[in-house]
Amino acid sequence: MAPSSSTDRSRPSDEEIKQAVRGTYAQAISRRGDGCCGSECSPAATRPDLTELAHYTPEQLSQLPADAVDNAFGCGNPLSFAGVRPGDVVLDIGSGAGIDVLLAAGIVGPAGKVIGLDFTPEMIARATQNASRASANNVEFRLGDAEQIPVDDASVDWVISNCVINLAPDKRKVFAEIARVLKPGGRVSISDIVAGPLPTEVRSNLALWANCVVGAIEEEEYLQIMREAGLDEVQVASRQYYDKASVLSLVSCSCTSDADRQQLQQLADRYADVLEKIWSAKIVARKPA
Repeated sequence: MAPSSSTDRSRPSDEEIKQAVRGTYAQAISRRGDGCCGSECSPAATRPDLTELAHYTPEQLSQLPADAVDNAFGCGNPLSFAGVRPGDVVLDIGSGAGIDVLLAAGIVGPAGKVIGLDFTPEMIARATQNASRASANNVEFRLGDAEQIPVDDASVDWVISNCVINLAPDKRKVFAEIARVLKPGGRVSISDIVAGPLPTEVRSNLALWANCVVGAIEEEEYLQIMREAGLDEVQVASRQYYDKASVLSLVSCSCTSDADRQQLQQLADRYADVLEKIWSAKIVARKPA
């Protein structure tokens, strides 16, 4: 089990983790459509289609600026199992280039609002550009940390997130913040990576943390942290299991240096059986009314 606090000496510090994650995704967005698993990492024929794995429909993607789709780094489509309605206020934690914010904006309509939160300035800038391209006037992007969400208490109807909370060093703080900003009766719809126990050598690798592996905790621990934050009706709606090829492709592709990519590949080869024991869980919950 991977502790959610900064007291685990087998892993980097919280600040080291945040700097590595921020740097990774700043570089990812700078590649314009290449992403972390771009052509420098592996041939296109062998790479998983991330938007297909995440279960976005062609109709949904056709509504969006190509840049928002090309720079999507999620592991699921949180809106596919959320009951977002016209007029709702939605908060997307880790909004990236804006794919889920823009899809939610189309659902909530002019009477609603969608707030995208990201702690990478480059992502905020790109998402703002994509919102302008989509003529989405009901969205706002805020620079901030999921452990200290810059949103008022009890002000949002839905919190969505797509493969981001696993990157946070302190998941208890994140879910305490989610419970704080939700209105009574407000709901949560999350796609995120969870994993079985991982070796210490893997847990201490910053590049693997930024690639959504090391920060992933066991599913039951994840659900328990949500309950302890004060959320109820916490359950897994569905799971997306990855085959060996998808997992190794994702792990071996990094937006860091060639040396880091080589190290990741070596770790992936050494612990292939362990790294296959990760999956995307679609998780729902509610703040008590």
